[in-house]
Amino acid sequence: MTQRGFDDEEDDFPEWVDRVQANVAGEVRRRRKEMGWSAQELADRCEELGHPIPRNVIANMESGRRASLPLVDVIVLAAALETYPACLIFPVGYVDRTQELPFQSLVPTWDALRRFTGEQEVPGHDPGLVPDFEAHASLVRTALAALDEQEQARFAAKTATSRAQQEEAERKRSAYADQAISAKYKLRYLRRDLRDDGATPPDLPPSLHDVDPPEWAPDSTTEERH
Repeated sequence: MTQRGFDDEEDDFPEWVDRVQANVAGEVRRRRKEMGWSAQELADRCEELGHPIPRNVIANMESGRRASLPLVDVIVLAAALETYPACLIFPVGYVDRTQELPFQSLVPTWDALRRFTGEQEVPGHDPGLVPDFEAHASLVRTALAALDEQEQARFAAKTATSRAQQEEAERKRSAYADQAISAKYKLRYLRRDLRDDGATPPDLPPSLHDVDPPEWAPDSTTEERH
């Protein structure tokens, strides 16, 4: 597609809209056929999910006769087809190049998908709290792994058949205990910062129940926390 200047804005914008809708329509059709479903079966699945999309609407979308494509439809269609909304909008491997915004040049679909999901940073764009939640998930994994290793080392120390084995196991247990404490410490203050920003931190697994102080418990009142 040849990109035109801003004087042709009225023609360019629909081209971009048509391209995005064609990406979704093509991937819905491909995925539906891959699953061996008819348009009616896909419509039935959407209805089961709580957002009916009639068979004729799906057929019109796939054939390019549907004029609009609501975001809620994309979300439900993706769930029905057991994929992700981003994969319908940016069908990596099935559409080589796509257009991210009106008036922009075509780019590799893989790059567009990575920017859409935030995996590839865009200068000047605010990622919100995504980096904080990613850091939170990493710390939780680190803490859980350290606790597991600590427990295994504790068992090894109890069942050691020599003093040298026991001392080595105790050394490992102590090291893993320090790792767990460090991860929990970082988690506690990351969660505090999230709350200070007005956000709700992710739930913690039961084995990390001691990360939050009692006054941060969900049922604590504002007065109790202060």
